[in-house]
Amino acid sequence: MRDRTLVTRYAQAYVTFALPKIGLPQIVEDMKSLRGVLREHPEFQHFLETPEVPQPDKARVIDHVMSEGFHLETREFLKYLISKKRINRIVDITDYIRVVYSHGEVVDAVLRTTFPVELDIVEAIKNKLAARLGKKINLYLELKPELLGGIQIVIGNKIMDGSIRHKLEELRKQLLKVQVVR
Repeated sequence: MRDRTLVTRYAQAYVTFALPKIGLPQIVEDMKSLRGVLREHPEFQHFLETPEVPQPDKARVIDHVMSEGFHLETREFLKYLISKKRINRIVDITDYIRVVYSHGEVVDAVLRTTFPVELDIVEAIKNKLAARLGKKINLYLELKPELLGGIQIVIGNKIMDGSIRHKLEELRKQLLKVQVVR
């Protein structure tokens, strides 16, 4: 579970970083190309993962070998993964980006409520989410009586929680912090 969360976060961070500069189609294309290079040349991946090779040497090789056909943002991302000692996750990250972002900017979201919601309200929530995220939304509904009221929206590994249960929990935490002075 931790590995999947790690891969998702790095992939989303890269997309967020590169999106304004090169756009989603180029991000996906770079990841497809990178995955192909890693598949055809496993020795390159081994080189990137080898701890005996200093980071500056790896950075120079990345810039030299990948200067043709790969955007600067992709090369910088690889160097960042090396600096964070996460380069061993590059195959998983490329696969995640290729699968999740190949279909354009569509995001799956789950709307959790305690009771069935009117269709026009669901549509309004979907439209506001789409406008806020700048992406198309596939919205799925889930009934969760334990929320006690309100709604909860889950998008990827992010949760927007407007449930009564969440608000009561926050209130409980605040009350536990209060000290009574005599």
